[in-house]
Amino acid sequence: MTYKKHPTFDLDQKDLIYSLDNDFMSKELASTCYHCLSAIEPKELVEASLSGVIHQFCCAGCMAIAQTIHRDGLSIFYSKRSQVNIKPEAYLALNEIPEKLKPYDDLSLRNRFTRPYGDAGVLETTLRLEKIRCAACVWLCEHHLRRLVGVLDIQINYVTQKVMVRFSPEKISLARLLFEIERIGYEAWPFEPSLLIERAKEERRSLLARLGVALLGTMQVMMYAWPTYVGADIASEHGLLLNWTSWALTVPVIIYSAGPIFQTAWRSMQSFHKTHILGMDVPIALALALAFTVGTINLMSGTGQIYFDSITMFVAFILAARYVELLARQDAQGGAEALAKQLPAICDHLTNYPGSTQVTIVPVVNCRPGDVLRVSPGDIIPVDGILIENESALDESLLSGESKPVYKRIGDAVYAGTHNILNPLLMRVDAVGQSTRIAGIAALLDKALLTKPRMVSLAEKWAGYFVLCLILTAFITSAVWLWIDPSKAWTVLVSVLVVSCPCALSLAVPTAVAAAQGAVTKQGLLIIRGHVMEELANVTDLVLDKTGTLTMGLPELLEIVYHRNTHTRHDVLALAAGLESGQRHPLALALLRVAEKELKCPLTLAKPVMNHLGQGLSSGPYRLGSASWIGVKKIAKLGPYGEVHLSDASGLIASFIFLDTPRAGLESLLKAARSRGIHVHLVSGDDPNTVAWWASHVGIKSYVGGCTPQGKYEYIEGLQKQGALVWAIGDGVNDAPLLARASVSVAIGSGAPLAAAGADAVLTASSLEPLARALLLADKTQIIIKQNLLWALIYNLIAIPFAMMGLVNPWIAGVGMSLSSLAVTLNAWRLRKA
Repeated sequence: MTYKKHPTFDLDQKDLIYSLDNDFMSKELASTCYHCLSAIEPKELVEASLSGVIHQFCCAGCMAIAQTIHRDGLSIFYSKRSQVNIKPEAYLALNEIPEKLKPYDDLSLRNRFTRPYGDAGVLETTLRLEKIRCAACVWLCEHHLRRLVGVLDIQINYVTQKVMVRFSPEKISLARLLFEIERIGYEAWPFEPSLLIERAKEERRSLLARLGVALLGTMQVMMYAWPTYVGADIASEHGLLLNWTSWALTVPVIIYSAGPIFQTAWRSMQSFHKTHILGMDVPIALALALAFTVGTINLMSGTGQIYFDSITMFVAFILAARYVELLARQDAQGGAEALAKQLPAICDHLTNYPGSTQVTIVPVVNCRPGDVLRVSPGDIIPVDGILIENESALDESLLSGESKPVYKRIGDAVYAGTHNILNPLLMRVDAVGQSTRIAGIAALLDKALLTKPRMVSLAEKWAGYFVLCLILTAFITSAVWLWIDPSKAWTVLVSVLVVSCPCALSLAVPTAVAAAQGAVTKQGLLIIRGHVMEELANVTDLVLDKTGTLTMGLPELLEIVYHRNTHTRHDVLALAAGLESGQRHPLALALLRVAEKELKCPLTLAKPVMNHLGQGLSSGPYRLGSASWIGVKKIAKLGPYGEVHLSDASGLIASFIFLDTPRAGLESLLKAARSRGIHVHLVSGDDPNTVAWWASHVGIKSYVGGCTPQGKYEYIEGLQKQGALVWAIGDGVNDAPLLARASVSVAIGSGAPLAAAGADAVLTASSLEPLARALLLADKTQIIIKQNLLWALIYNLIAIPFAMMGLVNPWIAGVGMSLSSLAVTLNAWRLRKA
């Protein structure tokens, strides 16, 4: 055999790559590529030594991918993966980022497709993975990326085909990440949240098309089978024509409509030697294949039943049930889909602002930070930015859960996905793509889908074992019927396979959990980790932080203490408001809010107001400030946010006492917790006297003040050692250890990012009401799950024996199995209205 060295690659002597000469074409015609398993054209054969073994490849791209996989020590992938049959590009043999990926290293594009994570300069991005076909693909991508310097964490969702990567931009670039995924045979692109809705539509369209073909085939085949049902006397040649026509109509139903069922079943059988679990589609695919094969043989031989009516009806029913299941699943993810719907595709761009107000309509994807956009009343804000002209009111209910419009002034932040409802406004773009707040929320929703609750995993596991048992049972039953009555053996086999498929069992838990998560998402609670709803139903203790959680951290005027009878409430408020005019201190704003409500017109002081940093304000003889600056004794009251004192040349006039504002929905949360026997604890780093006052004020018996972050951690640890299942709610950086230790943790969305990063869920609403609803919904979810599991159990206990006794026809079995799955799905769907 004659070889010549491949001219494209510069490799070591032991890894020489050769091209086969033409005179040896016929000998290698049947060889297949080691990587993609496709047939190798004689002129394209290349060989390389991998781990001391010579392997053949169809192209340089496959060779380069295989070398990367072997070099990383991931060659076990080749014993796991399914067939590829896709030839990669030859440039993968080089270690250079291609031109098409280099733009992602541009700072503006990187900012579009990444978002900060934590406070250490780490970035997070969501990528859409293409060409992944099985669990082995997920395994390879995950292990390869984890080996890259600079990649800190990676999570892949096979169902949504998305990967979430956290990386250090100082060590690895976004373009390099995309290229490294290509180097192992896949493709990845930065994910845009607006693509969510398009993908959901495409999924519905595809399933609806398959269902349409199945329904059309069912109607026609049933029409041709009708003479057989009613015992009509027709000529044999006419009956044969109807039967062959039924066969022709069943073929597209089997190939197209039921195609995904066969594909999923085949992948499950391929991985059985590793998982020892078979998927739900395996018995369905077996039943369809056996029924169609036997029906075709009987049609050709002219004896026995042909089953085509049962096959088409069964496929139509199961696809109808799966379409309803798909609608329920997408509705349960309505929070993420609603986010995607909010992002428009185009926007009004002011190219030459401020020199010109001429508007150009451009795609939102072309916007860059610093651009100026105009948003008309009724339109949706396309990106995050800063309001620069025309004050307006925005509906931010999707992001915050607050239904009241939020008034925006010049300089305020506006967010993508919110509705402009008052005036046309101009905004300067601040963040686009994955950097926007709405994209961050969508990323949290994706993160929730990456983890499965314990009950879901158990249900899927036992359903897999159940499938194996029912297949064995079906074949044993069929063998018995071969001995008793051979004419019923095939019918019983198909009926048992179909009727006992554990679709209802496997759907019982995940549909309920998904519906519950979708319901609380719409109310303003974003579930990040899948166990939240499951654990909330079992919590025994609730631990609350004070400032920022139980209270808003915003003062309100609680009381005015008068020291002279010569001044009325109107007088002291007018003087205080005149001194505080234009100030932005929280206490000043609280005073001004009260004055605005009670005074008809503000008081203008004769002398200019002087600001004494850290002490107070003065104007002529009037002074407003701290007790030490005024020269008076501080008023001893428990629980106040603060106090300021008003005086003149004659002495003290009045004292203003402020109290923190309780967070809305607190009463509902405490009521819901107490109704379920949950012990409530208030643990705060604030002054112990203040904490004691607030605990008494809201009716909490267990409280601790002056706690350090370590102290909060140890408090929860102590409760857990006593057997408590702790639910913690906090907002600040010092709450991060508390949230991490708790069995279930919720971070207030307006709080520190670090707290949100360690929490199981994030409250985006300003009220605690969604938490009270989530607690009640968790109980309803457990009830729905138990109902679903009970229904699935009763159905199988009744249906399987009937099928084994030959009392159920295949088409009836298909209807029963589909209706069972449909009942479970619709029962879980009720939670979305809770």
